[in-house]
Amino acid sequence: MSATAVSVPSRIAPSEHRLRWAVLAIVLVAEVMDLVDGTIVNVAAPAIRAELGGSAATMQWLVAAYTLAFAVLLVTGARLGDLVGRRRLFMIGIAGFTTASVLCAVAASPGMLIATRALQGAFGAVLIPQGFGMIKQVFPADEVTKAFAAFGPVMGLSAVAAPIIGGSLVDADPFGTGWRAIFLVNVPLGILGLIGARRVMPRTAGTRGTRLDPGGVLILTAASFALIYPLVQGRELGWPAWTFAMLAAGIAGFGVFAAYERRHRNRALIEPSLLRNRAFTSGLVVAVCFFAAMIGLNLVLSLFCQIGEGFSPLRTGLTLAPFAFGVALTAGASYPMAQKLGRVSMQIGFAVMAAGLTMLALMVHGADDVSSWTLVPGELLAGAGMGLALPPLFDFILAGVADHEVGSASGVLNAVQQLGAALGIAVLATIFFAYVDHGRVAADAMTNTTLLSIVPLALATLAVFRLPRHAREAGAH
Repeated sequence: MSATAVSVPSRIAPSEHRLRWAVLAIVLVAEVMDLVDGTIVNVAAPAIRAELGGSAATMQWLVAAYTLAFAVLLVTGARLGDLVGRRRLFMIGIAGFTTASVLCAVAASPGMLIATRALQGAFGAVLIPQGFGMIKQVFPADEVTKAFAAFGPVMGLSAVAAPIIGGSLVDADPFGTGWRAIFLVNVPLGILGLIGARRVMPRTAGTRGTRLDPGGVLILTAASFALIYPLVQGRELGWPAWTFAMLAAGIAGFGVFAAYERRHRNRALIEPSLLRNRAFTSGLVVAVCFFAAMIGLNLVLSLFCQIGEGFSPLRTGLTLAPFAFGVALTAGASYPMAQKLGRVSMQIGFAVMAAGLTMLALMVHGADDVSSWTLVPGELLAGAGMGLALPPLFDFILAGVADHEVGSASGVLNAVQQLGAALGIAVLATIFFAYVDHGRVAADAMTNTTLLSIVPLALATLAVFRLPRHAREAGAH
Protein backbone atom coordinates (compact mmCIF):
# COMPACT_ATOMS: atom_id res chain seq x y z
CA MET A 1 0.00 0.00 0.00
CA SER A 2 1.26 3.44 -0.85
CA ALA A 3 1.92 5.90 1.90
CA THR A 4 -0.08 9.07 1.81
CA ALA A 5 -0.39 12.21 3.84
CA VAL A 6 -2.94 12.04 6.60
CA SER A 7 -3.55 14.05 9.69
CA VAL A 8 -5.62 12.68 12.52
CA PRO A 9 -8.26 15.10 13.70
CA SER A 10 -10.11 14.59 16.94
CA ARG A 11 -12.23 11.47 17.09
CA ILE A 12 -15.88 11.77 16.19
CA ALA A 13 -18.52 10.43 18.53
CA PRO A 14 -18.60 6.61 18.83
CA SER A 15 -22.22 6.57 17.67
CA GLU A 16 -21.07 7.87 14.29
CA HIS A 17 -18.74 4.90 13.81
CA ARG A 18 -21.54 2.48 13.05
CA LEU A 19 -21.07 2.93 9.28
CA ARG A 20 -17.27 2.72 9.37
CA TRP A 21 -17.10 -0.38 7.15
CA ALA A 22 -19.32 1.34 4.60
CA VAL A 23 -16.92 4.29 4.75
CA LEU A 24 -14.07 1.87 4.03
CA ALA A 25 -15.95 0.48 1.02
CA ILE A 26 -16.41 3.99 -0.43
CA VAL A 27 -12.73 4.79 0.12
CA LEU A 28 -11.79 1.56 -1.69
CA VAL A 29 -13.97 2.61 -4.64
CA ALA A 30 -11.91 5.79 -4.91
CA GLU A 31 -8.66 3.82 -4.65
CA VAL A 32 -9.75 1.51 -7.47
CA MET A 33 -10.56 4.50 -9.68
CA ASP A 34 -7.11 5.99 -9.08
CA LEU A 35 -5.17 2.73 -9.47
CA VAL A 36 -6.99 1.67 -12.62
CA ASP A 37 -6.64 5.07 -14.27
CA GLY A 38 -2.95 5.19 -13.48
CA THR A 39 -2.28 2.06 -15.58
CA ILE A 40 -5.23 1.35 -17.88
CA VAL A 41 -4.06 3.91 -20.46
CA ASN A 42 -0.87 1.93 -21.10
CA VAL A 43 -2.61 -0.67 -23.26
CA ALA A 44 -4.86 1.88 -24.96
CA ALA A 45 -2.16 4.42 -25.89
CA PRO A 46 -1.46 3.07 -29.42
CA ALA A 47 -5.20 2.98 -30.22
CA ILE A 48 -5.59 6.55 -28.93
CA ARG A 49 -2.72 7.74 -31.09
CA ALA A 50 -4.15 5.92 -34.13
CA GLU A 51 -7.46 7.81 -33.82
CA LEU A 52 -6.41 11.22 -32.52
CA GLY A 53 -2.97 11.42 -34.07
CA GLY A 54 0.07 12.85 -32.34
CA SER A 55 3.63 11.70 -31.92
CA ALA A 56 5.33 9.05 -29.83
CA ALA A 57 5.69 11.66 -27.10
CA THR A 58 1.90 11.91 -27.03
CA MET A 59 1.70 8.35 -25.72
CA GLN A 60 4.17 9.20 -22.98
CA TRP A 61 2.24 12.30 -21.96
CA LEU A 62 -1.02 10.35 -21.71
CA VAL A 63 0.46 8.58 -18.69
CA ALA A 64 2.97 11.17 -17.44
CA ALA A 65 0.44 14.03 -17.31
CA TYR A 66 -1.68 12.09 -14.82
CA THR A 67 1.17 10.97 -12.55
CA LEU A 68 2.91 14.36 -12.63
CA ALA A 69 -0.21 16.31 -11.65
CA PHE A 70 -0.99 13.75 -8.94
CA ALA A 71 2.55 13.94 -7.55
CA VAL A 72 2.82 17.73 -7.47
CA LEU A 73 -0.59 18.37 -5.85
CA LEU A 74 -0.83 15.39 -3.48
CA VAL A 75 0.60 17.07 -0.37
CA THR A 76 -1.46 20.18 -1.07
CA GLY A 77 -4.55 17.98 -1.39
CA ALA A 78 -3.93 16.60 2.08
CA ARG A 79 -3.49 20.11 3.49
CA LEU A 80 -6.76 21.19 1.89
CA GLY A 81 -8.49 18.33 3.70
CA ASP A 82 -7.10 19.65 6.98
CA LEU A 83 -8.30 23.14 6.05
CA VAL A 84 -11.90 22.58 4.92
CA GLY A 85 -12.78 19.05 6.10
CA ARG A 86 -12.15 15.61 4.61
CA ARG A 87 -15.72 14.67 3.68
CA ARG A 88 -16.18 17.84 1.65
CA LEU A 89 -12.85 17.40 -0.14
CA PHE A 90 -13.53 13.71 -0.80
CA MET A 91 -16.82 14.59 -2.49
CA ILE A 92 -15.21 17.40 -4.51
CA GLY A 93 -12.37 15.08 -5.49
CA ILE A 94 -14.51 12.17 -6.65
CA ALA A 95 -16.96 14.45 -8.49
CA GLY A 96 -14.08 16.23 -10.23
CA PHE A 97 -12.31 12.96 -11.06
CA THR A 98 -15.50 11.55 -12.60
CA THR A 99 -16.14 14.72 -14.60
CA ALA A 100 -12.54 14.75 -15.83
CA SER A 101 -12.98 11.11 -16.90
CA VAL A 102 -15.96 12.08 -19.05
CA LEU A 103 -13.91 14.90 -20.57
CA CYS A 104 -11.16 12.40 -21.37
CA ALA A 105 -13.72 10.18 -23.09
CA VAL A 106 -14.95 12.99 -25.36
CA ALA A 107 -11.50 14.46 -26.12
CA ALA A 108 -11.22 15.49 -29.76
CA SER A 109 -7.46 16.05 -29.91
CA PRO A 110 -4.26 14.80 -28.26
CA GLY A 111 -3.78 18.13 -26.50
CA MET A 112 -7.27 18.04 -25.01
CA LEU A 113 -6.81 14.47 -23.80
CA ILE A 114 -3.46 15.24 -22.19
CA ALA A 115 -4.98 18.29 -20.46
CA THR A 116 -7.93 16.30 -19.13
CA ARG A 117 -5.57 13.53 -17.97
CA ALA A 118 -3.69 16.16 -15.95
CA LEU A 119 -7.05 17.32 -14.57
CA GLN A 120 -7.80 13.73 -13.52
CA GLY A 121 -4.48 13.57 -11.71
CA ALA A 122 -5.14 16.88 -9.97
CA PHE A 123 -8.52 15.74 -8.66
CA GLY A 124 -6.98 12.38 -7.72
CA ALA A 125 -4.51 14.29 -5.55
CA VAL A 126 -7.45 15.98 -3.83
CA LEU A 127 -9.40 12.71 -3.45
CA ILE A 128 -6.96 10.05 -2.26
CA PRO A 129 -5.54 11.69 0.92
CA GLN A 130 -9.05 12.29 2.27
CA GLY A 131 -9.90 8.60 2.15
CA PHE A 132 -6.88 7.57 4.20
CA GLY A 133 -7.52 10.36 6.69
CA MET A 134 -11.17 9.40 7.00
CA ILE A 135 -10.28 5.80 7.83
CA LYS A 136 -7.89 6.95 10.54
CA GLN A 137 -10.71 9.09 11.89
CA VAL A 138 -13.70 6.72 11.94
CA PHE A 139 -11.99 3.46 12.98
CA PRO A 140 -10.94 2.84 16.57
CA ALA A 141 -7.23 2.15 17.07
CA ASP A 142 -7.72 -1.62 17.42
CA GLU A 143 -9.47 -1.83 14.01
CA VAL A 144 -7.33 0.48 11.89
CA THR A 145 -4.94 -2.32 10.93
CA LYS A 146 -7.85 -4.51 9.83
CA ALA A 147 -9.20 -1.66 7.71
CA PHE A 148 -5.88 -1.01 5.99
CA ALA A 149 -5.40 -4.76 5.44
CA ALA A 150 -8.24 -4.58 2.91
CA PHE A 151 -6.16 -2.35 0.66
CA GLY A 152 -3.62 -5.05 -0.25
CA PRO A 153 -5.99 -7.46 -2.03
CA VAL A 154 -7.96 -4.63 -3.64
CA MET A 155 -4.82 -2.94 -4.96
CA GLY A 156 -3.38 -6.25 -6.13
CA LEU A 157 -6.54 -7.20 -8.01
CA SER A 158 -6.71 -3.73 -9.53
CA ALA A 159 -3.12 -4.00 -10.76
CA VAL A 160 -3.91 -7.32 -12.47
CA ALA A 161 -7.30 -6.29 -13.78
CA ALA A 162 -6.54 -2.79 -15.12
CA PRO A 163 -4.59 -3.74 -18.28
CA ILE A 164 -6.93 -6.67 -18.96
CA ILE A 165 -10.03 -4.49 -18.60
CA GLY A 166 -8.44 -1.80 -20.74
CA GLY A 167 -7.50 -4.25 -23.46
CA SER A 168 -10.92 -5.89 -23.40
CA LEU A 169 -12.74 -2.58 -23.76
CA VAL A 170 -10.56 -1.37 -26.63
CA ASP A 171 -10.95 -4.69 -28.46
CA ALA A 172 -14.69 -4.99 -27.79
CA ASP A 173 -15.41 -1.42 -28.93
CA PRO A 174 -18.69 -1.21 -26.95
CA PHE A 175 -21.25 1.01 -28.74
CA GLY A 176 -18.48 2.23 -31.00
CA THR A 177 -16.65 3.94 -28.13
CA GLY A 178 -13.33 2.13 -28.63
CA TRP A 179 -10.61 3.43 -26.32
CA ARG A 180 -12.98 6.05 -24.89
CA ALA A 181 -14.70 3.30 -22.87
CA ILE A 182 -11.67 3.00 -20.57
CA PHE A 183 -12.52 6.41 -19.14
CA LEU A 184 -16.28 5.88 -19.05
CA VAL A 185 -15.91 2.95 -16.64
CA ASN A 186 -15.17 5.58 -13.99
CA VAL A 187 -18.62 7.13 -14.30
CA PRO A 188 -20.68 4.48 -12.46
CA LEU A 189 -17.91 4.09 -9.87
CA GLY A 190 -17.72 7.85 -9.36
CA ILE A 191 -21.50 8.21 -8.98
CA LEU A 192 -21.55 5.31 -6.51
CA GLY A 193 -18.68 6.82 -4.55
CA LEU A 194 -20.23 10.30 -4.47
CA ILE A 195 -23.63 9.08 -3.29
CA GLY A 196 -22.01 6.76 -0.76
CA ALA A 197 -19.76 9.51 0.63
CA ARG A 198 -22.72 11.82 1.06
CA ARG A 199 -24.71 9.15 2.90
CA VAL A 200 -22.14 7.41 5.11
CA MET A 201 -19.15 9.68 5.69
CA PRO A 202 -19.32 11.82 8.83
CA ARG A 203 -19.14 15.58 8.44
CA THR A 204 -15.72 16.84 9.48
CA ALA A 205 -14.57 20.34 10.20
CA GLY A 206 -11.22 21.77 9.16
CA THR A 207 -8.30 21.87 11.58
CA ARG A 208 -7.65 25.27 13.11
CA GLY A 209 -4.31 26.84 12.30
CA THR A 210 -3.90 25.03 8.97
CA ARG A 211 -2.32 27.22 6.30
CA LEU A 212 -1.57 26.63 2.64
CA ASP A 213 1.73 27.36 0.96
CA PRO A 214 0.97 28.60 -2.58
CA GLY A 215 4.58 29.69 -3.10
CA GLY A 216 5.85 26.21 -2.36
CA VAL A 217 3.28 24.64 -4.68
CA LEU A 218 4.27 27.00 -7.50
CA ILE A 219 8.00 26.32 -7.14
CA LEU A 220 7.48 22.54 -6.89
CA THR A 221 5.17 22.49 -9.92
CA ALA A 222 7.59 24.53 -12.04
CA ALA A 223 10.59 22.40 -11.02
CA SER A 224 8.78 19.11 -11.75
CA PHE A 225 7.54 20.30 -15.14
CA ALA A 226 10.99 21.64 -16.07
CA LEU A 227 12.46 18.22 -15.34
CA ILE A 228 9.84 16.09 -17.12
CA TYR A 229 9.02 18.18 -20.21
CA PRO A 230 12.44 18.12 -21.92
CA LEU A 231 12.85 14.39 -21.16
CA VAL A 232 9.64 13.63 -23.05
CA GLN A 233 9.97 16.16 -25.89
CA GLY A 234 13.74 16.41 -26.31
CA ARG A 235 14.15 13.40 -28.62
CA GLU A 236 11.59 14.59 -31.16
CA LEU A 237 12.98 18.13 -31.11
CA GLY A 238 16.56 16.99 -31.66
CA TRP A 239 17.73 17.91 -28.15
CA PRO A 240 18.22 21.67 -28.66
CA ALA A 241 20.27 23.56 -26.07
CA TRP A 242 17.20 24.88 -24.25
CA THR A 243 16.14 21.33 -23.28
CA PHE A 244 19.36 20.88 -21.31
CA ALA A 245 18.98 24.33 -19.79
CA MET A 246 15.45 23.42 -18.75
CA LEU A 247 16.67 20.17 -17.16
CA ALA A 248 19.28 22.10 -15.18
CA ALA A 249 16.63 24.63 -14.12
CA GLY A 250 14.39 21.81 -12.95
CA ILE A 251 17.11 20.28 -10.80
CA ALA A 252 18.01 23.70 -9.40
CA GLY A 253 14.31 24.32 -8.76
CA PHE A 254 14.16 21.49 -6.23
CA GLY A 255 17.02 23.14 -4.37
CA VAL A 256 15.14 26.44 -4.40
CA PHE A 257 12.06 24.62 -3.09
CA ALA A 258 14.04 23.13 -0.18
CA ALA A 259 15.43 26.56 0.73
CA TYR A 260 11.97 28.11 0.48
CA GLU A 261 10.49 25.46 2.78
CA ARG A 262 13.15 26.15 5.42
CA ARG A 263 12.33 29.87 5.35
CA HIS A 264 8.56 29.30 5.64
CA ARG A 265 8.41 26.72 8.40
CA ASN A 266 5.03 27.83 9.72
CA ARG A 267 3.23 26.87 6.49
CA ALA A 268 5.71 24.56 4.76
CA LEU A 269 4.36 21.78 2.55
CA ILE A 270 7.13 19.55 3.91
CA GLU A 271 8.41 19.48 7.46
CA PRO A 272 11.84 21.18 7.11
CA SER A 273 13.38 18.66 9.52
CA LEU A 274 12.66 15.90 6.98
CA LEU A 275 15.00 17.55 4.50
CA ARG A 276 17.83 17.15 7.04
CA ASN A 277 17.00 13.50 7.74
CA ARG A 278 19.62 11.49 5.84
CA ALA A 279 17.74 8.19 6.15
CA PHE A 280 14.50 9.72 4.87
CA THR A 281 16.07 11.58 1.94
CA SER A 282 18.00 8.43 1.00
CA GLY A 283 14.70 6.55 1.14
CA LEU A 284 13.23 9.00 -1.33
CA VAL A 285 16.09 8.16 -3.71
CA VAL A 286 15.21 4.47 -3.34
CA ALA A 287 11.55 5.19 -4.09
CA VAL A 288 12.29 7.38 -7.14
CA CYS A 289 14.64 4.80 -8.67
CA PHE A 290 12.42 1.81 -7.92
CA PHE A 291 9.21 3.30 -9.30
CA ALA A 292 10.97 4.82 -12.29
CA ALA A 293 12.20 1.36 -13.30
CA MET A 294 8.92 -0.42 -12.53
CA ILE A 295 6.37 2.00 -14.04
CA GLY A 296 8.53 3.14 -16.94
CA LEU A 297 9.26 -0.40 -18.09
CA ASN A 298 5.59 -1.36 -17.77
CA LEU A 299 4.70 1.30 -20.36
CA VAL A 300 7.61 0.30 -22.62
CA LEU A 301 6.57 -3.36 -22.53
CA SER A 302 3.01 -2.41 -23.43
CA LEU A 303 4.25 -0.33 -26.37
CA PHE A 304 6.58 -3.13 -27.50
CA CYS A 305 3.78 -5.69 -27.47
CA GLN A 306 1.45 -3.58 -29.60
CA ILE A 307 3.75 -1.50 -31.80
CA GLY A 308 6.55 -4.03 -32.16
CA GLU A 309 4.75 -7.37 -32.13
CA GLY A 310 1.26 -6.39 -33.21
CA PHE A 311 -0.53 -7.77 -30.15
CA SER A 312 -4.12 -6.70 -29.63
CA PRO A 313 -4.84 -4.53 -26.58
CA LEU A 314 -6.48 -7.47 -24.80
CA ARG A 315 -3.56 -9.79 -25.50
CA THR A 316 -1.21 -7.07 -24.28
CA GLY A 317 -3.14 -6.76 -21.03
CA LEU A 318 -2.98 -10.52 -20.48
CA THR A 319 0.73 -10.50 -21.35
CA LEU A 320 1.43 -7.95 -18.60
CA ALA A 321 -0.45 -9.93 -15.93
CA PRO A 322 2.50 -12.17 -14.84
CA PHE A 323 4.18 -9.14 -13.24
CA ALA A 324 1.31 -8.85 -10.77
CA PHE A 325 1.15 -12.61 -10.24
CA GLY A 326 4.85 -12.60 -9.38
CA VAL A 327 4.23 -9.91 -6.78
CA ALA A 328 1.40 -11.97 -5.29
CA LEU A 329 3.65 -15.03 -4.98
CA THR A 330 6.24 -13.37 -2.75
CA ALA A 331 4.51 -10.42 -1.08
CA GLY A 332 3.31 -12.54 1.83
CA ALA A 333 6.87 -13.57 2.68
CA SER A 334 8.31 -10.07 2.42
CA TYR A 335 7.52 -8.87 5.96
CA PRO A 336 8.87 -11.98 7.78
CA MET A 337 11.95 -11.79 5.57
CA ALA A 338 12.40 -8.10 6.34
CA GLN A 339 12.09 -8.75 10.08
CA LYS A 340 14.79 -11.40 9.87
CA LEU A 341 17.23 -9.85 7.39
CA GLY A 342 16.50 -6.13 7.73
CA ARG A 343 17.23 -3.86 4.81
CA VAL A 344 19.13 -6.67 3.07
CA SER A 345 15.73 -8.18 2.21
CA MET A 346 14.99 -5.19 -0.04
CA GLN A 347 18.36 -5.52 -1.74
CA ILE A 348 17.60 -9.19 -2.38
CA GLY A 349 14.28 -8.13 -3.89
CA PHE A 350 15.99 -5.63 -6.19
CA ALA A 351 18.52 -8.29 -7.22
CA VAL A 352 15.76 -10.78 -8.04
CA MET A 353 13.93 -8.09 -10.00
CA ALA A 354 17.11 -7.28 -11.94
CA ALA A 355 17.59 -10.98 -12.69
CA GLY A 356 14.03 -11.13 -14.03
CA LEU A 357 14.59 -8.08 -16.23
CA THR A 358 17.84 -9.60 -17.52
CA MET A 359 15.98 -12.81 -18.36
CA LEU A 360 13.28 -10.76 -20.11
CA ALA A 361 15.92 -8.97 -22.20
CA LEU A 362 17.65 -12.25 -23.14
CA MET A 363 14.39 -13.91 -24.15
CA VAL A 364 13.52 -10.98 -26.44
CA HIS A 365 17.02 -10.37 -27.85
CA GLY A 366 17.34 -11.30 -31.51
CA ALA A 367 13.87 -12.86 -31.64
CA ASP A 368 11.97 -12.47 -34.90
CA ASP A 369 8.64 -13.38 -33.34
CA VAL A 370 8.04 -12.85 -29.62
CA SER A 371 5.05 -14.62 -28.10
CA SER A 372 3.33 -13.83 -24.83
CA TRP A 373 4.75 -17.04 -23.35
CA THR A 374 8.27 -15.87 -24.20
CA LEU A 375 7.84 -13.01 -21.76
CA VAL A 376 6.27 -14.94 -18.89
CA PRO A 377 9.42 -16.29 -17.11
CA GLY A 378 11.15 -12.91 -16.95
CA GLU A 379 7.97 -11.12 -15.90
CA LEU A 380 7.24 -13.63 -13.13
CA LEU A 381 10.78 -13.40 -11.75
CA ALA A 382 10.82 -9.60 -11.91
CA GLY A 383 7.41 -9.52 -10.24
CA ALA A 384 8.66 -11.84 -7.51
CA GLY A 385 11.48 -9.38 -6.83
CA MET A 386 8.97 -6.53 -6.62
CA GLY A 387 6.93 -8.56 -4.15
CA LEU A 388 9.95 -8.93 -1.87
CA ALA A 389 11.07 -5.30 -2.06
CA LEU A 390 7.89 -3.22 -2.26
CA PRO A 391 5.76 -4.15 0.80
CA PRO A 392 8.39 -3.27 3.47
CA LEU A 393 9.81 -0.31 1.54
CA PHE A 394 7.69 2.37 3.20
CA ASP A 395 8.33 0.99 6.69
CA PHE A 396 12.06 1.27 6.16
CA ILE A 397 11.88 4.75 4.68
CA LEU A 398 9.70 6.02 7.54
CA ALA A 399 11.69 4.22 10.27
CA GLY A 400 13.74 7.27 11.22
CA VAL A 401 10.86 9.75 11.10
CA ALA A 402 9.60 11.33 14.33
CA ASP A 403 5.93 10.98 15.24
CA HIS A 404 5.09 14.60 14.45
CA GLU A 405 6.68 14.22 10.99
CA VAL A 406 4.82 11.07 9.89
CA GLY A 407 1.92 12.83 8.16
CA SER A 408 4.17 15.08 6.10
CA ALA A 409 6.67 12.27 5.43
CA SER A 410 4.08 9.82 4.14
CA GLY A 411 2.61 12.44 1.82
CA VAL A 412 6.04 13.33 0.45
CA LEU A 413 6.81 9.65 -0.05
CA ASN A 414 3.67 9.05 -2.08
CA ALA A 415 4.30 12.19 -4.13
CA VAL A 416 7.88 11.09 -4.83
CA GLN A 417 6.55 7.69 -5.86
CA GLN A 418 4.38 9.37 -8.50
CA LEU A 419 7.22 11.67 -9.57
CA GLY A 420 9.47 8.63 -10.00
CA ALA A 421 6.80 7.02 -12.17
CA ALA A 422 6.63 10.14 -14.36
CA LEU A 423 10.43 10.19 -14.68
CA GLY A 424 10.51 6.50 -15.60
CA ILE A 425 7.86 7.00 -18.25
CA ALA A 426 9.74 9.98 -19.68
CA VAL A 427 13.20 8.41 -19.68
CA LEU A 428 12.60 4.75 -20.56
CA ALA A 429 9.96 5.38 -23.22
CA THR A 430 12.24 8.03 -24.75
CA ILE A 431 15.10 5.51 -24.87
CA PHE A 432 12.84 2.89 -26.47
CA PHE A 433 11.65 5.26 -29.20
CA ALA A 434 15.19 6.56 -29.77
CA TYR A 435 16.37 3.03 -30.62
CA VAL A 436 13.40 2.55 -32.95
CA ASP A 437 14.08 5.92 -34.61
CA HIS A 438 17.65 4.83 -35.39
CA GLY A 439 16.45 1.80 -37.33
CA ARG A 440 16.67 -0.83 -34.60
CA VAL A 441 13.96 -3.46 -34.64
CA ALA A 442 11.50 -3.36 -31.76
CA ALA A 443 12.99 -6.49 -30.13
CA ASP A 444 16.43 -4.87 -29.96
CA ALA A 445 14.92 -1.64 -28.66
CA MET A 446 13.09 -3.60 -25.98
CA THR A 447 16.23 -5.54 -25.05
CA ASN A 448 18.38 -2.44 -24.62
CA THR A 449 15.72 -0.47 -22.77
CA THR A 450 15.11 -3.36 -20.38
CA LEU A 451 18.81 -3.69 -19.59
CA LEU A 452 19.09 0.07 -19.02
CA SER A 453 16.16 -0.09 -16.59
CA ILE A 454 18.43 -2.11 -14.31
CA VAL A 455 20.55 1.03 -13.75
CA PRO A 456 17.98 2.76 -11.48
CA LEU A 457 17.54 -0.54 -9.62
CA ALA A 458 21.28 -0.61 -8.97
CA LEU A 459 21.11 2.96 -7.66
CA ALA A 460 18.20 1.98 -5.41
CA THR A 461 20.23 -0.95 -4.07
CA LEU A 462 23.11 1.37 -3.15
CA ALA A 463 20.79 3.93 -1.55
CA VAL A 464 19.34 1.19 0.69
CA PHE A 465 22.68 1.14 2.57
CA ARG A 466 21.77 4.57 3.97
CA LEU A 467 18.48 3.33 5.43
CA PRO A 468 18.15 1.97 8.97
CA ARG A 469 19.26 -1.66 9.27
CA HIS A 470 15.81 -2.61 10.53
CA ALA A 471 12.50 -0.83 9.99
CA ARG A 472 11.76 -0.44 13.70
CA GLU A 473 15.09 0.88 14.90
CA ALA A 474 15.53 4.58 15.40
CA GLY A 475 16.93 6.38 12.42
CA ALA A 476 19.58 9.03 12.69
CA HIS A 477 18.57 12.54 11.79
